Order: sequence, then C-alpha cells, then structure tokens
Amino acid sequence: MAGWKEVLGLIAANAEEHIDALKYRLGERLGSDDPIVITPYRGYGTPERLYLKGRVLENYPVMAAGDNDSLWDNLVNMYRRFATDEIPYARVKARFQGVEQEVAADEEGFFEVEIKPVQPLPADRLWHEVELELLYPLREGHAPVWAIGSVLVPPPSAEFGMISDIDDTVVHTDAANVLRMARTVFLGNARTRLPFEGAAAFYRALHGGSHGNAMNPMLYVSSSAWNIYDLLSEFFHLHDIPTGPVLFLRDWGLSRERLLDFGHRSHKLGTIRRMLELYSNLPFILIGDSGQEDPEIYYELVGLYPNRIRAVYIRNVSRDLKRPEEIRALAEEVVAAGSTLILADDTLPMAQHAAEQGWIAPSALPGIRIEKEKDQAPPGPIEALLGEEEPAEAPTVVVEGETPAATEAAIETGAIEEALKTEEPEIKKPPNVIVEGTNKA
Repeated sequence: MAGWKEVLGLIAANAEEHIDALKYRLGERLGSDDPIVITPYRGYGTPERLYLKGRVLENYPVMAAGDNDSLWDNLVNMYRRFATDEIPYARVKARFQGVEQEVAADEEGFFEVEIKPVQPLPADRLWHEVELELLYPLREGHAPVWAIGSVLVPPPSAEFGMISDIDDTVVHTDAANVLRMARTVFLGNARTRLPFEGAAAFYRALHGGSHGNAMNPMLYVSSSAWNIYDLLSEFFHLHDIPTGPVLFLRDWGLSRERLLDFGHRSHKLGTIRRMLELYSNLPFILIGDSGQEDPEIYYELVGLYPNRIRAVYIRNVSRDLKRPEEIRALAEEVVAAGSTLILADDTLPMAQHAAEQGWIAPSALPGIRIEKEKDQAPPGPIEALLGEEEPAEAPTVVVEGETPAATEAAIETGAIEEALKTEEPEIKKPPNVIVEGTNKA
C-alpha cells in the first residue's frame, strides 16, 4: 500500500504537470510571441561517446551582473531565472561530425543527447562543440533557433581528474544556514558572490597539473537549481576559475521523483561514481567542505575505488568543534586505503600538499598565496546585510604515515621551500587536520 509521501508526491506532481500544460496551451492559443531558446549545459564524454544536457525555454532575459547592481536588481534577476516558462516535449536535433540525433524534451523542457563520434577527436583539445537546432515548436516571425553545446573530453595529456563541490567549497554560500544561504543566493549576483580565498588560483594550478599544460578535467557537483546555471557560469568566468560540467544540479519544480528524493547523499555518491567509472583510466582528487556530508561521501568513495583517489581536500566551514574529530576518524580509514585527507580553513595547505606530491607545479604556490590575500577584500553590501561571519575553528591535528617518494624528492631539491619564498609577511597557518599515508594513485 502506498505511503502518504508517495500519495502526496503523485498528487503534487500531477497538479504541476496539469498546470504547466494548461499554461502552455493558453500561451499558444493566445499567440505567445516570446522567443524560444535552447539552453545547453556543459557536457562530458569520452572519445567513444558524448553526453550533453539542455533545456528549451521561453526567453526571459536576465541582465548581466554589474558592479553597481542594487539588491533589488539582483532580486529581480533571480525572479526572472525562476519565472522562465519551459517548453514541454520540444524536439531538438543534435549534430556532431555529421552525425545527427533527434531527441524529445520532457515535461519540464529538459533534454539529453548521447552521440557517438565517427572520427577521432583532436588530441590537443579539451572541449568539443555540438550543434543544437530546435525542430518543434517553431513560432511564426521568429528566426530558426540554434545553440552550441560544449562537451568536455579529457585529452591524452590529462594526469588526473578533479571533482569539486561548489557551495561552501569554491564560493561562499553558508549552506548550513538556510536564512544566510537564501539571502546570499537571492540578493547577490556573480560579482558580489566571493570565491574562497585562493581557490581560483589553486584550481587553475590543478587544471594545469605538474607542468602547467595537462588540461586536467575539472568536474563540479552542486545541489542548487538549474535555474542559476548562468549565474554559476558568470561567476566562474569573472574569477577565472577553470570551467567544467556542473553535475547534480536539480530542478526545484515538483515531480514524483523529486518530491520523494530525500537521498541527497546517495544521489551525490551515485553522480560521482558515474564519473569515476566513465574515466576509469584517471586517478582523481576530491574537494569538498565540512558543512554537510562531503567527508563521509568521499570516504566511501575511497573505499569503493582503492588507489583511484589521490587525496581528499576538505575545507573547514563548520563551527561545531566536534566536526574535525569526526573527520579525523574518517581520515584514519582514508589512510588505510592508501589516500590522504586534509581538513583546512585555508587553500594554502591543500596547495602545498599538492605541490609536494608533484600534482601541481611548485612555481604556482606564490600566485596562490598572492591571490588568497587579494581575495580577502572588505565586505560588500551583501556581507554587510548578513553581518560578519563568525570564523570556523578546529584544533590542529597532524597524523602522518610514510613520506611519499614525491614529497621526499621535493624536500631534497628544496623546490617547495624555494617556491614559497616571497616578500609578503608570514601568514599565520590555520588549524588543519592532515592525515597522510602512502599515495598509491
């Protein structure tokens, strides 16, 4: 017998589907003249198969973020993002290397493309373009609707992959505090939202790898809504953060599945597992934060994929002093599996560790430090509205296993120390948890 949650899910989903269908039919009968657009999201793939997701919507233009935008401007833009009308059951044609595929969107306007290349992909290119054409519906008086989707395929030069959370890992969100998160998301824009200090430079170093030209694939996970995809893209562009597919975004509308989906952890775990299995030839670095379940999810992945996870980097954003000790217990298990876990308030310990292992160039460290200091800017209007954020605190815990060969080599040559020699004043080292074993990946 169906439980009350399933019954509620069916009722709510059916109600929304009928309302959306009625609204769309009324718009068509009344002769809606709004242009239709195809919104592609960055895809991913391999030389054998490309995957791309997108959405068909009535265009409701959102203004690009400006330095002088008011809180009202930001709120109006956010309303427009969520007020867009999807085009249910639209038909789209995808084209790549002369191969065409026709797909149908679902009731929310989402569509997915899976296409097989017929020729080898260029080995010196990370992104590959897929043409998209709207086949149905077509509105009189409007030009044909086209779009270009981009698909990431790791080139032969890639040394490893990176999977990173976004909220409270790359950008300040305060996801653990619903009120603060809502104010940040709905009253801010891509220019007022700030990256964690030094994160952009660190991610550029990871993308470049040991010699700066590896083009390592960068994959991101977020439980935010698809409606703010453009905001995330603009934020990454403004701060020069390497782009990549954003996985695990959600449609905040109602459906049977979404209303009943309380398995955030299992959903996120499954999303990352698909990437690890798709790119089975690459080791990975996982980056997240301590605010939710990233440490537990990443710990489970280390156990499921022995020797595939080079390191787990966790940004400490929790104000609960018990949280670091919980993560330390997980870290002991991570060491047993041959990986390393670092919990830190600061980007620098993560970057220094990556340089010691030879995963990023030691010459990138001064730039990461300088950018970290530049990112420590005075609070803007959003931060002033929210009030000062109380800094997280964690006890310093360092547990080390055998020194990896890469670390010994870096110490012998003095590369790390030399790279860190700058004229800037000494930066006070933040509390960290570093549990390190022999890296096998």
